[in-house]
Amino acid sequence: MKNKSMFSQRRIFLAFSIFAIILVFGSRPDFAVKSPQDIPKPGGTLHLRDFSDSFKPNLDPAAGAYAFITEQIFDGLVRLDNNLIPSPALAEYWIPEDGRNYIFFLRKGVKFHDGRELTSQDVKFSFERLIRRETNSPIRDHFVSKVVGAQEFADGKAKDVAGLKTPDKYIFEIQWRIPYVSALYLLSLSYCKILPREAVLSEGRNFFWKPVGTGAFKFDSFVRSPKLDPVGVRLERNDDYFGKKAYLGALEFSPYYTVDHFVGKEIEVMPFLTERLARSGCQVLSGGLQSLTFLMMSCHLPPLDRPSVRKALAYGIDREKLAQAVPGGEFIRRTTNNFIPAQWPGFFPLDSAYDFNPEKARQILEEQGFFSEKKFPELVLFLSLPRNDAQQKFSNTLEAQLAKLGISLAVRYFQTLAEVKDVRQPFLIKVDRPIDLPDPEDIIRPLFQSRSETNLSGQRYAGPRLDKLLEEAEKERSWERRTELFREMEQVLVEDLPALPVYSSEQRIALQPYVRGVKVSPLGFSYIDAKEIWLDKKEPQQ
Repeated sequence: MKNKSMFSQRRIFLAFSIFAIILVFGSRPDFAVKSPQDIPKPGGTLHLRDFSDSFKPNLDPAAGAYAFITEQIFDGLVRLDNNLIPSPALAEYWIPEDGRNYIFFLRKGVKFHDGRELTSQDVKFSFERLIRRETNSPIRDHFVSKVVGAQEFADGKAKDVAGLKTPDKYIFEIQWRIPYVSALYLLSLSYCKILPREAVLSEGRNFFWKPVGTGAFKFDSFVRSPKLDPVGVRLERNDDYFGKKAYLGALEFSPYYTVDHFVGKEIEVMPFLTERLARSGCQVLSGGLQSLTFLMMSCHLPPLDRPSVRKALAYGIDREKLAQAVPGGEFIRRTTNNFIPAQWPGFFPLDSAYDFNPEKARQILEEQGFFSEKKFPELVLFLSLPRNDAQQKFSNTLEAQLAKLGISLAVRYFQTLAEVKDVRQPFLIKVDRPIDLPDPEDIIRPLFQSRSETNLSGQRYAGPRLDKLLEEAEKERSWERRTELFREMEQVLVEDLPALPVYSSEQRIALQPYVRGVKVSPLGFSYIDAKEIWLDKKEPQQ
C-alpha cells in the first residue's frame, strides 16, 4: 500500500491542479441580491412524468431505465455540472496518474439510506457488477475493453478485476489499459452508481424493489393503481445527505400521468407533448441533447463510392424540411452540420459545407454522366423498425426531394444490421444515434472507424486518415490535444462525407409556473438536479 507521505504530496498537487482548473474555466461569484420571490422555500411534493411510457418496478441504475429517479437515489464517484465539467460526488477528489491510473479519495462518513457507511469495497463491487454479463448493462463493453483485467473477469478466468483496487477503506483505484482522458465522463453516467455491496448480495434482484443508495432522496414507496399495480414511485428527502439538502420534501414519478393531470395542476412537470400545454400558461424549457440523426451512405457501392456523388446528394437534400417533417412536440429538432455535438467542451458549430442547392446537385450529377448518358440507379432508404408516423413522414419528404433530382427511392425497414450487410443496391440508412456518453469517440469510433461492426455505411467507409487519427487519439494523454484530434476527424468526415448530418433532437419539458430551480442538463432530463428544485405556489405578480 502506498505510504501516507505520498498521499500528502498528492493532496498538495491536487490543490494546485484545482487552482489551475479555476484559472482555465473561470469562476465568477454571483453577488446579486435576491428578491423574496427568488428565495427557495423548503417542502412540498413534486409530481412528474418523464419521457418513458411504461413502468416496471426495477430501479437498477445499471439498466439505465428511469434514470431521473435513480439519479436521485444513488450517487456516483463524480458528476458533471451544467457545463459538462467533472465535479466531486462520492469522491472528494482524485488524481489521474499518467492518464491510466485514477486514484479516488472517497468522502468519509457518507451513509447509505440504511445507515451503513460507504467504503471503497462498495465502489469495487458496483463496477465489477457492471462488467458481469448477467447485469446486462448498456455500458458493459466500455469497462470490459478499457479496464485492466476486466476481460479476464468477464470470461470467468479471474475472481475479481485486477484493475479495480481498494488500498484503503476510503481510497479506490481504477487502472485503464491505455491512457483514458475521458474516464471521468464515463464514470459520471447514470449507470455508474455506487450500491451497498452486502445489501445487493443478500437480496439479489429484490434489492431494486426497495433500493438503498446515498442520494439526496430515498425510496419511500411505489405509487399504485386502483388495482394496486405499481405505476410509479415516491421518494422522500434524505435529511442525512452528505451534501446540500434538497428543498423538496418528496418526489412522485409515474409515466402514466397525462396532459389532463398537468392542466388540472395535479402534476408539475412533464414532456411537452402537445400545444395544449402551452395554452395552460406553463413554463417551457428545452435542452438536453437526445440524439443526432445521420443519413449514412453505402460508400462501397457505385455510384455512392464517389465523393462527388455523395456531395451532390447533400446539396439536393433540404435538411430543414426533413427536420420539420418529423412530428413530436416533446423534442425540438435542429438542423446541424456537426458530426460531434457543438454543445460539448472544445467543439463548435460548423458552417454548412453543403447548403441546400438542388441546381448545384443536378449540375454535379450531370457532370458525372447521369441523366444524359445513364440513369441514376434507384436508391434504397433503410429505416429501423418499428414503422411509425415519424419514419413515414421522413421517408416521404426525402423521396419527394430526391425525385426532383431525378432519383427514385425505395423504402425498406430493418431490425438488425445483418439485414443490410449483403445488400448490393446503393442505399442510405437513417441513423438516430443516442447521445449517452459526452465523448466524441462514442460517435466516431462505432459509426466511422473502418473496422467497426456498426459502421453503418456497412463496414464500408474506409477512411485511412480517420483511422490513423483515431489510433493517435486512443493513446493521447492531453485532453486539449485529444479534442484537437477529434476536430480533425470531423473535418475529414465533412470532406469525405460518408454520412450527412441531418438534425439533432433536444428534449422539451413543460413546468407549472410555480416550479423554480429547474435547469436542463446538456445530457437531458435524466440529469436534472432535483436538489435545486423548489415550489413557489404563490406566483409573483406580472
